Amino acid sequence: GQNPQQTSGLIALARSPLNKDFRDHAEQQHIAAQQKAALQHAHAHSSGYFITQDSAFGNLILPVLPRLEAE
Repeated sequence: GQNPQQTSGLIALARSPLNKDFRDHAEQQHIAAQQKAALQHAHAHSSGYFITQDSAFGNLILPVLPRLEAE
């Protein structure tokens, strides 16, 4: 067998905040790529205006009314 000290060290490493930060970052990168793809698709197939925004409902892009400049 393995040294018990080594084994517990590996378990601690797997649960370390650094590993969680790496996963969170990877997830954020994945979401950003999905947002970009969704936005490109919406602009290509719709005459509407869309923005990327975090939504409480999990929507990656939201339709918006265009801003009109004040006269």
